Amino acid sequence: MKTKSNIQFLFVLSLITILSVFTACSDDDGDTTPPVIQLNKPAESAKLLIGSTICLDMELSDDEMLSSYKVEIHNNFDGHEHTRAEDGTTPFQFQKSWSVADQKNAKIHQHEIEIPEGATPGNYHLMVYCTDLAGNESYVARNIVLSHDGEGHEHEE
Repeated sequence: MKTKSNIQFLFVLSLITILSVFTACSDDDGDTTPPVIQLNKPAESAKLLIGSTICLDMELSDDEMLSSYKVEIHNNFDGHEHTRAEDGTTPFQFQKSWSVADQKNAKIHQHEIEIPEGATPGNYHLMVYCTDLAGNESYVARNIVLSHDGEGHEHEE
């Protein structure tokens, strides 16, 4: 009988040890909350003027510390195949990352993204990704339209 109770005791003790290891690991993971992106401009379905710059206006925040943000723009001509282009034009593509390290909050207002004169008019996706110092990432997506009669940016003083 003593052997059976010893085996049961060792089994329960092993189970408690395993559970405490998993519990300790889950409590010690650190920052698991992704950053927050509030994209003010461009608005959903914004019609932007080919040959102008895109006004990017947003606020980034994190409960710990931000690291970087990335803007990506690619065409959405036929839903998701991303293949059509008009004669003499080139589908617009853009991808760039910026650092916002050592900040918990960052207000971004820039006119750095230029839409070239030869860009193909049509539907595009604008994606903003934000990563915090712990590697958590969030993103916001907008559908935008590039056209020759779209809205150009007017610089706000």
